[in-house]
Amino acid sequence: MSTFSSMHSPSYSHSFICSSSINEKKNQRFVFSSFPRFSVPANAKVFLQCQAKSHQNAVLMQDGYKLTSRPVDLADQHYGLELPCEPRTYTRSRPRKLKTLLAMLQEVQNQCKDDMWHLGNDQKHSFLSITVVGASGDLAKKKIFPALFALYYEGCLPKHFTVYGYARSKMTDAELRNMVSKTLTCRIDKRENCGEKMEEFLKRCFYHSGQYDSEENFAQLDKKLKEHEGGKVSNRLFYLSIPPNIFIDAVKCASSSASSGNGWTRVIVEKPFGRDSDSSAALTKALKQYLTEDQIFRIDHYLGKELVENLSVLRFSNLIFEPLWSRQYIRNVQLIFSEDFGTEGRGGYFDHYGIIRDIMQNHLLQILALFAMETPVSLDAEDIRNEKVKVLRSMRPLQLEDVVIGQYKSHSKGGVTYPAYTDDKTVPKDSLTPTFAAAALFIDNARWDGVPFLMKAGKALHNKRAEIRVQFRHVPGNLYNRNFGTDLDQATNELVIRVQPDEAIYLKINNKVPGLGMRLDCSNLNLHYAARYSKEIPDAYERLLLDAIEGERRLFIRSDELDAAWSLFTPVLAELEEKKIMPEYYPYGSRGPVGAHYLAARYNVRWGDLGLDQSA
Repeated sequence: MSTFSSMHSPSYSHSFICSSSINEKKNQRFVFSSFPRFSVPANAKVFLQCQAKSHQNAVLMQDGYKLTSRPVDLADQHYGLELPCEPRTYTRSRPRKLKTLLAMLQEVQNQCKDDMWHLGNDQKHSFLSITVVGASGDLAKKKIFPALFALYYEGCLPKHFTVYGYARSKMTDAELRNMVSKTLTCRIDKRENCGEKMEEFLKRCFYHSGQYDSEENFAQLDKKLKEHEGGKVSNRLFYLSIPPNIFIDAVKCASSSASSGNGWTRVIVEKPFGRDSDSSAALTKALKQYLTEDQIFRIDHYLGKELVENLSVLRFSNLIFEPLWSRQYIRNVQLIFSEDFGTEGRGGYFDHYGIIRDIMQNHLLQILALFAMETPVSLDAEDIRNEKVKVLRSMRPLQLEDVVIGQYKSHSKGGVTYPAYTDDKTVPKDSLTPTFAAAALFIDNARWDGVPFLMKAGKALHNKRAEIRVQFRHVPGNLYNRNFGTDLDQATNELVIRVQPDEAIYLKINNKVPGLGMRLDCSNLNLHYAARYSKEIPDAYERLLLDAIEGERRLFIRSDELDAAWSLFTPVLAELEEKKIMPEYYPYGSRGPVGAHYLAARYNVRWGDLGLDQSA
């Protein structure tokens, strides 16, 4: 019997596609556009099941026949719909030509199509309830509610939805709406109906006060949600914008008292995901007592940044980059994060974690994994996350000698005195928590063996910036070396991906300065997003919230990925704390500790952000 397979990946466009199996052997999703000429065994069972929101391209790989899906216009389909049509099984009692069998498949497919059309087109059957747990906090006010409004403003939310704020603070619906309204903004290209859209959105916002560990309070929330849902299929999304020490209580209560009875329930969990391998594993184990892995969406908002999401596009859709993406041509990779402000009253939280846990172990390591991964089988979430996990498991655990830590001290400039980290009233005076860290990491695989990946992250530095810098190797036997003098680094090609602010991608190349002499210059081939694209770049939370609503997990962190990430940093974090390593002090507003430059020099690297790129 012949075997069929297909290429499959998620798509934001809506399409209709079916999956089948013969003799109970599952195959990938496909529909037939032509009929091969061969027979199938007697008593063959044909199983067909429909699924919405699949990629519309399929290929019959083994036998060479091309298969294509039939797109269906599900413009009104509810985001995240996961209800398949009724599976059907047919049994044939005698051998038949495959053409007859395929005709039978087509008949069932058409019935599935009708089922999916009614399921997707009739929105009276579904309702989206979004609950922001910790609605009175800064993250909810500054990021989550504005992101939800932006999605509503752009027409990305379903027709029937409501947003509930849940927190311990006593507040009325009107007070919540007043609080939220102060942080809402409109897209620059649709500003004319901003006020009207705000009013419509705020009318869908409600508030319920309750304790995070009270099943009774969550049951009361459930009752309110059901009143809005009005008997429709209930899909519920909970965003945990709360401290990690109360995650489990909130999840337990929401799961037992406020989860959906006839739709899906998903929970977005904010970092930090523990402090080390043990606490992270304990958190994951506790969450999985009440939720499945598919219900847990661990959010790292940096994965929703436009330039981070563009990494795979840049690499895998441009032939000029993929052949260069290896140790053969790349000398080092730098991941740099800097903020030009200190803890500013958040010192109590920050002192418990420090810059390594807060930035390096999640944001920068996630970007590194995306950058260094092998080509995934498809753009399916699991295929991408599988490749990221392979990268993390190939990395050497971080060693103490490859880490430099620092802490900012008070500094006066221009008549203004900037405080030290320990001047924050919420920080202990003898705190050794690093506000700066630099590290050298290595990936022990065939593609990246020997290439240093340098990370640098810090607070109270001279600027605010997040970028990836790829420094290529020197040109062997370069004919123009004498034109650059002894500093060959000046002639190094460098690809810079600036994640924020003022998003850009530029490539440094060597160029002859116009004139009669032979004078070389380093110039930038520059893609400046603000100049190239008129549309405002969405906030990372908008993209991630939309993905969670749609059930797209590509930009969220899987539990084994989290375990692999913590295994790299836990030993060195424990050593830093056990040995009470003193951080190197650096002035507020400086470029950070000198030790970071010695670390880079040990691997024959110069930090790329030291040169001032005028056009960048």
